[in-house]
Parts: sequence; C-alpha cells; structure tokens
Amino acid sequence: MIIQSNPTKQCIACEKSIKGRTDKRFCNDYCRNSYNNQLKAPSNNLVRNINHTLSKNRRILESLIQESEQMARVKKDKLIQLGYRFRYNTHQYINPKGSVYYYCYDFGYIFLEKEWCLIIRAEQE
Repeated sequence: MIIQSNPTKQCIACEKSIKGRTDKRFCNDYCRNSYNNQLKAPSNNLVRNINHTLSKNRRILESLIQESEQMARVKKDKLIQLGYRFRYNTHQYINPKGSVYYYCYDFGYIFLEKEWCLIIRAEQE
C-alpha cells in the first residue's frame, strides 16, 4: 500500500510552507497584508494623490484668509504661484445670480474681474 503525503501548501506572498488549515493561503498576517496592499496599490495611489492635492488646495486657501476674516481678495496668479490646482475641488455652489463658487472642503473661491479671486470661509453649521 502506498501512502500519499499531502503536498505542503506555500504562502502566495513569500512562498514559505504553510502549516495549519487546508484552506490557508498565507503564512502570517504580514504576508496577507503585504499581498493585499500590492493588489490595491494602483487604485490607492490615485486616491492618495487626489486627497493630497485637495488637502494642499485647502491649506493654500486657508493661508490667504486672516483668522478674524471671512473672505480675502487675491490674484489668481498668487494661487497658481502657491501651487493651487484649480482642477481639484470638493464641490460647487451656484448662487441665485448664477455665479459659481468652487469649494475645497470649507474654503471656496469665486472668480472676479481681471484675474482676481474672492476666497471665502464657509459658515460653520
């Protein structure tokens, strides 16, 4: 009689042999996390980069308004110089007159005449 031994399973992350349950795929939590992080890396990088840009935009707008003020007027070139990326905003508000306010979280701006912007701090709810 020939006795077949079960082939040892290997971790799909590091290829070490696995002991334990038959349906186990990883040798430890580190390998499991590492493997799953590598699978999600491309989509996580996109989200991480967008969140970083939104945070930077918010910091720029916040830095241009004094703490005691609700609004400030600045040139669009100043925002560009500080690294503001106009493509990235969290939401928009269109007032009854049809003017569009672009927001980055709780700070927003509206384009005025001759390359000027009015930066506003949203009211706390």
